[in-house]
Parts: sequence; structure tokens; C-alpha cells
Amino acid sequence: MFSRRLPWALDTNPLTKLAEEKRVAGTPVLDLTESNPTRAGIEYPRGELFSALADPRALQYNPTATGLAEAREAVSAYYGGRIPAVQILLTASTSEAYGYLFKLLADPGDELLVPRPSYPLFEFLAALESVKIVPYRLEYDHGWFIDLPNLRSQITPRTRAIVLVNPNNPTGSFLKRSELQGLNEICAEHDLALISDEVFADYALRPDGERIACVAESAAVLAFSLSGLSKVAGLPQLKLGWIAANGPGHRQALDRLELIADTYLSVSTPVQYAAARLLAARTEIQLQIRARARANLATLAGRALEMEGGWYATVRVPRTRSEEEWVLYLLSQHNVLVQPGYFFDFESEAFLVVSLLTPEAIFSEGISRIMTL
Repeated sequence: MFSRRLPWALDTNPLTKLAEEKRVAGTPVLDLTESNPTRAGIEYPRGELFSALADPRALQYNPTATGLAEAREAVSAYYGGRIPAVQILLTASTSEAYGYLFKLLADPGDELLVPRPSYPLFEFLAALESVKIVPYRLEYDHGWFIDLPNLRSQITPRTRAIVLVNPNNPTGSFLKRSELQGLNEICAEHDLALISDEVFADYALRPDGERIACVAESAAVLAFSLSGLSKVAGLPQLKLGWIAANGPGHRQALDRLELIADTYLSVSTPVQYAAARLLAARTEIQLQIRARARANLATLAGRALEMEGGWYATVRVPRTRSEEEWVLYLLSQHNVLVQPGYFFDFESEAFLVVSLLTPEAIFSEGISRIMTL
């Protein structure tokens, strides 16, 4: 009766089940997985946000498939004008942006190259579009880098695009200029598009002249940069994302994306009229998030793998237990909740992933319990 696009199991995994049992029992748990800024003790400029959302124009509905012009201009201004508003299309979220691009670029059964390790969302998004995910490796040697020979070896006649997460989640590694050059050569050779998820790009821990923050500022190949308010302004509840396009064929791509977006018209009017003020409010919010991430990273005192940005850190633990055994042991015996590396498709063990957005006192106590084991 049901579609084969929904292949994943509906059973609750053991970690989630145990965490729920702890919650129901009222057991205090040190949650080191908190990635929602609205639940992490961030102070928001409430008056400005409420005022921005009270624009009376929001009472009228005048749908525009690409997004209201002034909202797209606000996103262009976020990029310093380096990406014109006419090259930007608004979506309700980055996940929706992926869905649009997978529809645009791939037929059922086609393939998309995605990084491993990375955020475990691609498998689900691709399945819903009836396309196949093929991983390429990120390697670690005092820092993460793309294994370009491995990526090239994964290309088949059905490959349609290379997906980047920049900086990667959870490794926190940014794309470098030399890597982009290699990717551009591969894309040009095989007629592939680049899709770059840049939601964490504003959260670099230190400057680096070799770092690429936005692939859509390059016009070498057809490239799409994705971002949104969820991370840029720490406002996941306001549901505004975007696709910035550039490179050969970007105008034809945007015309087709407009047709896709016109089918859904999913972006709300109030958030579009508020977009400029919401993006302006990001400065105060980002300062708090960066300070939190740096403080928590300092608490790790070099125990995390090298990272460059984002909200997550990866900690290597002894392989005396499997990752699943580690996370269940920490939660059951020490009331510390962390994520196992295999949630993010780490190919070897044993790694734990923690959120640097966690309130500092909770993070410090949780890490202390882990490191004393």
C-alpha cells in the first residue's frame, strides 16, 4: 500500500528510547546534543523580532514563486551584494531547498555524491525524491579534507551532482580553495552541479584565507549555495531558507526552480517582509553563539578532533566499547547524553559527537564525567 520511498525503519533506536525513559522518570540528564538555539539559553532581541513580524503588509497574500523582491534583496545584502537578488530563490527551509534541487537535477534512480561523515539527512531527502546517495570520503590528518581521488572513483554515468556541507557537520571542516578547484575540474569534466550547504558558514572559529565560504560566488560550474535563518540568525522556527545560484546554466536552472517553487508556494509572507530586519538581528545572536562554541571547545582542552567552525565537536574515545555501548553506558550510568559517530556515518570507531551550543555549565559537567571514565 505504501511507497517504497519510505524504506527506513520506524522503530525507536536504543539511545532515544533510553533518553525518553530517563525523561519520563524525571532523571536529570546532561544533554550534550542540544543544537536548537531557542532552547540553549541564547538571549534574543525580542522587541526587534516581534516588531519585524508585525508588518501589516503580511495581512495581504501576493504569492511570488521566487520570493518577494525585498526579501531576496535582503539575502543578497547578507552576501554583501556579491550574489544579486535575481540569482536567489527563497524556500521554507534548507531541507526544502535540497528537495527542489534534487527534483531539478535528477531523475528517479540517478545518483548524488555526498560526504561521509556528515549530517544524516541526505539519505531521507534523497529517498523521498527517488534518487540514490553515493558517499565520498572525508579523511582526517590533523584536519579534515576531501579525498578527491575517492570522490572521482564514485562517479558513474548516473551521477548528477556533488553535495558539500561547508563547514561540514559534524567535522567542522571548511572547503578550501584547492579543493574547490579540484571539484570544479571534476564537475566540468562530468557535467555535474555543485550543491553546497553553507548554513554554518558564519561560525568560523578563526580566519583562514584558503577557506571558501560560498561556492555560488564562483561562476566556474553550475553551483548552488544553500542557507537560511535557522543557523544564520539562530531562528529555526521562522522557516526561511534560500538557494543562491551561479555558473553556466544558472539562469535556466532558476527558471525551472521557479516552476517547482510555484507548485508549493511554501514560504510565509510575514517572514519574507521581516527578512531584512531578521537578518540584521543576526549580529547580536551570532556573537553569543560564537562565544558559547569557543568556550565549550576550550573546555574540551584539545580532546576534540581539529575543527574550523560550526556547532559540533567530535571526541575520540577508547575502542574498549562500541560507540553504541559508549553512549548507552554514559546515559544509563552517568546521565550524560551524547551522539555516537555512526549517527553521522563515521566509518571507524569510536567517536562521540557533542554540540558546542550546549549551555556552558551543562557542557563542562558532562565533559568532566566523560573524561574521568
